[in-house]
Amino acid sequence: MKGTVVIVGLGLIGGSIALSIKAKHKEAHIIGIDVSLSTLEKGLALGIIDEIGESIVVDAPKADLLIFCCPVKETEELVKHLPGLNLKEQVIITDTGSTKQTVMRAAENLVEKSITFIGGHPMAGSHKSGVTAAKRLLFENAYYLLTAGTDDASKRLPELKEWLSGTNAKFLILTPREHDQITGMLSHLPHIVAAALVQETERFTAQHPDAFSLAAGGFRDITRVASSDPRMWTDISISNRDILKEQLTSWRDRMSEAIQLIDQSDDVAIFEFFDRAKEFRDSLPIHRGAIPAFYDLFVDVPDYPGVISEVTAILAQEKISLTNLKILETREDINGILQITFQNEADRLRAKKSIELKAAYTCYVEE
Repeated sequence: MKGTVVIVGLGLIGGSIALSIKAKHKEAHIIGIDVSLSTLEKGLALGIIDEIGESIVVDAPKADLLIFCCPVKETEELVKHLPGLNLKEQVIITDTGSTKQTVMRAAENLVEKSITFIGGHPMAGSHKSGVTAAKRLLFENAYYLLTAGTDDASKRLPELKEWLSGTNAKFLILTPREHDQITGMLSHLPHIVAAALVQETERFTAQHPDAFSLAAGGFRDITRVASSDPRMWTDISISNRDILKEQLTSWRDRMSEAIQLIDQSDDVAIFEFFDRAKEFRDSLPIHRGAIPAFYDLFVDVPDYPGVISEVTAILAQEKISLTNLKILETREDINGILQITFQNEADRLRAKKSIELKAAYTCYVEE
């Protein structure tokens, strides 16, 4: 496709979308807008954008496609100013926020002027952030959720999908409420539960200091989403507050049921509680979903200087990128465990094969 694409917010998401559009649509001209001039300069130097924009007021009227890659609240405020600008009649405006009902309401003033707004949410991310971490295939095989609030917007969904086809994502159309209910249950609620569990553990370790050391390994892994950006999750929690209140209330009721089962020592009911959870969890699809997957590889390594450098050198030789690396010290029956996190399953499998072949260390994946 040919036209001008204006991207507001040139971070990991905005930069990756820009790269995917440039790869698929060679004649597209991409303008970047960001509060950070250094970010825009990096984006231009890396070939992610073609032009540094001045402002929404100046550059939005040039857009055939206008994409907001900002926090939800910021997008809502910016969208409110668009009806007063001399936008192109056929412009498509979209966003990448994690909630959709509030931003779709903010865009109603666009609909009144027959300007197309289609909510968007690419469900992929990375351990890294910023424009320098942008990747053309960041969204490959991930779900890209779209919400069209009107029949006219629905008619233009194929056009937006074509613009975004270079992402190689799987597009799924939802209503704004369906979107917020689903992401609330599968992403927002787990983040809140993890944060609450970590805070409870912090309180507990004040009374039992040894628990702090034992919280490494599995506990740290199951609560890893609690390390997400607090500002972003404040924004999401407020934007999706009504649905999250419903889901948190249901979760509280479920915990009350668990307390009752344990209090009654009902072994049959407790077994059923865990068995049903296991059965459903084991049936879940493995491909990318609401929370970005963590592709961890565990390597049993001997305790001698240079072993980490040896492993990372193998990965470097094979040109395999890793996103995180740490030593686990929770098992006494082996010398040490090296935990390496990769961007995708293919890199993890390549790494496992290479390390086992060249270093003869035992590698395994925990499901």
